[in-house]
Amino acid sequence: MKDKDFKDLNRRELVELVYNIMDEDEEGKEKLVDLEEIRQERVVLDNRARFKKILLSTLAVLTVVAAIAVLISMLFLPVIQVSGDSMQPTLSDGDIILLVKTKKFSAGDICCVSWQNKLLLKRVIGLPGDSISIDAEGNVFVNGEMIDEPYVKNKCLGECDIEFPYIVPDNKLFIMGDRRDTSVDSRSSVIGCVDYDQMVGKKLFRVWSS
Repeated sequence: MKDKDFKDLNRRELVELVYNIMDEDEEGKEKLVDLEEIRQERVVLDNRARFKKILLSTLAVLTVVAAIAVLISMLFLPVIQVSGDSMQPTLSDGDIILLVKTKKFSAGDICCVSWQNKLLLKRVIGLPGDSISIDAEGNVFVNGEMIDEPYVKNKCLGECDIEFPYIVPDNKLFIMGDRRDTSVDSRSSVIGCVDYDQMVGKKLFRVWSS
């Protein structure tokens, strides 16, 4: 092989070439370098190649897992950040919560509603067909019975322009924020009752508390 040909060899190829020469020529072992050093160099290169292969495989797996996680999040378990104070003290501005997409809601569920390109976090108070009444002190009655609301600190009528008793229409939900003095919700005709199709999901658990 000509001298200029050696310049075209990468490190791995050069080591293999020397190793093969040394392995076949006993005299070459004394003239060039120790065969053991060449063996060690081969081990080093083999380990590097193995590490690179493992690294690339790991990155590929992580990429697939991340893509699946994003898909699951979008389709089944959306994650949202709380904005505003309408759900205090239950949820605070900046909290991060995990939702589960569903069409089944019960009274008391914290839900996320899509309204005019905004996401609202409220609590389900009444289901289709329920009769809702709220007195001047802010006590809420569903079907004639006052509901227990330990999550509300300061009861009040709040922003309300609907007449009571109010019957929740079919395929609608009556929702209210836990902070009754500032929340704009189904008590106001601006929002009113929300359709099931507007429901993004209900709260599964809080991921991060601000």
